[in-house]
Amino acid sequence: MRLNELRDNPGARRPRKRVGRGMGSGTGKTAGRGQKGQKSRSGGGTIAGFEGGQMPLYRRLPKRGFKNPNRRDYVVINLVTLQKAVDAGKLDPKTPLDEKALVAAGLVRRRRDGIRLLAKGELKAKLALTLTGASKAAVEAVEKAGGSVTLGAGAGAAASDATDTKPAEKPKKKAAPDSKGDTKADSKADAKANKKADTKTESTDGET
Repeated sequence: MRLNELRDNPGARRPRKRVGRGMGSGTGKTAGRGQKGQKSRSGGGTIAGFEGGQMPLYRRLPKRGFKNPNRRDYVVINLVTLQKAVDAGKLDPKTPLDEKALVAAGLVRRRRDGIRLLAKGELKAKLALTLTGASKAAVEAVEKAGGSVTLGAGAGAAASDATDTKPAEKPKKKAAPDSKGDTKADSKADAKANKKADTKTESTDGET
């Protein structure tokens, strides 16, 4: 092969399309744009959702659902995964297990907003777990096997949404004192005090 024989692969370099060069060229008149007006202009034929003035599809269909931007992203783990890890020797049932221990054992990649335990599968090992959340059935299964589940405390994540926390009770307002009742009580107390003082003075006069 010589230098004058070097060339690109077939189809690698295509000739430029010359438009608007006469009717006989095939791309004359409208230059391949098909028609006049808005759709022949740049961006005119690609208006997103435009349907010629009628109500577009995205406005004809009803809206459904809501996606909370502040939702928590929990990592889910099941009982069957814990039992397999215990059987494989990745988890030691004699030591307390928190979320960091589950990540170190390779059961989950990361904690995100916390790890939540679900009740899929069967657990035979006695485990002491400290997690962000757990379903009611999962807690019952762990306790049935002789273990325990601590939610939220020491898990290193946000408190579980499985535990219902009661809102703090507002202090009750004290009833406004009745002015009439107060004056009557005060007058009675004053009368008793006056009687006691009179009896004392009488006793001292008799002694003298």
